[in-house]
Amino acid sequence: MVTASIPVLGFAAYSGTGKTTLLKRLLPLLRARGLRVGMIKHAHHDFDIDTPGKDSYELRKAGAAEMLIASGRRWALMVETPREGDPLLQEMLDRLDQRHLDLVLVEGFKHEPFPKIELHRPALGKPLLFPEDREVIAVASDSDPGRPVGLPLLDLNDVPAMAEFIWRDFLGREALAQS
Repeated sequence: MVTASIPVLGFAAYSGTGKTTLLKRLLPLLRARGLRVGMIKHAHHDFDIDTPGKDSYELRKAGAAEMLIASGRRWALMVETPREGDPLLQEMLDRLDQRHLDLVLVEGFKHEPFPKIELHRPALGKPLLFPEDREVIAVASDSDPGRPVGLPLLDLNDVPAMAEFIWRDFLGREALAQS
């Protein structure tokens, strides 16, 4: 189980289920409730956030083990690691400044043990993760998952209801009057 000073909640699903699309709609709703939310996203391949030819990219490629680029509005840290394979969620959590956050949402890392909501689209023909992953606390589906899940069943397309579930059931906070 991962350790953090604040709650950590994952969204686990097979590729093509719509994790990022959901999170882009969910984040503003959680923010509107006053939550400061951090995000960790797992990438399955080599990636860059910078563009070849830009100074930060060229400096990193020239051998900088860590490359921090900063402006008045944001900063990003790219760290080269010699290790092959997937990153560990705990290492990524430890890099966040949790003093300034209320919640961390995680996209991916579905094989690591931490609380998560499974996103499931039966039309994709993929099995549920939850029977094997005992850390799944709810299943969000766009139709009948085809079997009893014995967990809260959320509507994958009802993002406000998912925000309410996170607020009330996961974080244990009183419901706020929606304006």
